[in-house]
Amino acid sequence: MNDEDVIRERVRRIGRVTLAALLGLLGLWIASAFLPALVWAVVIAVAIDPLRQRAVARWPGPRARTWLAAIGTTALALLVLIPLILCIAEAAREAHEVATWVTVARTHGLPVPGWVAQLPVGSHALAGWWQENLTTPEAASLQLQHWRNAEWLARTQLIGSNVLHRAVIFGFTLLTLFFLLRDRDAILAQCHAASDRMLGPAGERIALLAALSIRGTIDGLVLVGIGEGAVMGVVYLVLGVPHPLLLGAVTAIAAMIPFGAAVMFALAAVLLLAKSAVAGAIAVVVIGLIVVAIADHFIRPILIGGATRLPFLWVLIGILGGVETLGLLGLFVGPATMAVLIMLWRDFVGAPVVDAEAA
Repeated sequence: MNDEDVIRERVRRIGRVTLAALLGLLGLWIASAFLPALVWAVVIAVAIDPLRQRAVARWPGPRARTWLAAIGTTALALLVLIPLILCIAEAAREAHEVATWVTVARTHGLPVPGWVAQLPVGSHALAGWWQENLTTPEAASLQLQHWRNAEWLARTQLIGSNVLHRAVIFGFTLLTLFFLLRDRDAILAQCHAASDRMLGPAGERIALLAALSIRGTIDGLVLVGIGEGAVMGVVYLVLGVPHPLLLGAVTAIAAMIPFGAAVMFALAAVLLLAKSAVAGAIAVVVIGLIVVAIADHFIRPILIGGATRLPFLWVLIGILGGVETLGLLGLFVGPATMAVLIMLWRDFVGAPVVDAEAA
């Protein structure tokens, strides 16, 4: 091959790389609105892959894989939609009581509740504010008037559009998950070939470590959050918190986000204070903080960091930074990213690395 042929081949290679890069960027731009759905589908597929593998081993064949993918996708949809429907139904039942409360407030005003005087701190200030703003019908109507202004209407419309957008993303996530579960082996083979050509042997270790981190995060956040919700649901029931089962379910969801369960403890305490149960409100907060401390400082670091030998500081940075950057999706992407970065750092400095084959 002469120099002219070498130059021509180099120009062609540069042209192919440039075209591929431009097409890749264009594809990302076109699919940018659906990238969260794609990532969610990948996270879910990685998390349930061990279950999928057991099911395929028991029912082999392409037709069985299609049915298993359909069943898995349907189960996930029901797992999300059934609690959501129950919450909406409960909210609809509560809407009547709220409407009645608003009517009474505008007609007769709202006297200062008895539990305000029982507060250990701030009772005089809260009683004074209540007396000034809610006791008389005129003051209560002025405070409640903010619920009907144009800004509130605009916020309601914004919430509606966001709900519609998230519903579309959820539907696309389910569709993507179906194809990931059905064609899992072919997709993995293609990814393995691509990573081997681009990264060599390190590519497979990175993929395995990311999968291990995602599963550890699922165990540490989702399962522990469900456990927290179950424990606090019992506490709510014993202490007489209104709607303990519903509040326990919401606490389980909130507990998946760091420090999110504390908001639910505060809400439960406010509901008990409304019933003049000051001791119960204090007990809910104290027990809740103990449960969160045990889960966040002992159980979660072992499940998340222990799976990849990721230090707790980097687990926390991955979770909080991921939530700050990517929202709920960052709960799973953040720790996985930190695990891969720590692995690359250990490779660079020659430190012991994680045996990713355990994934």
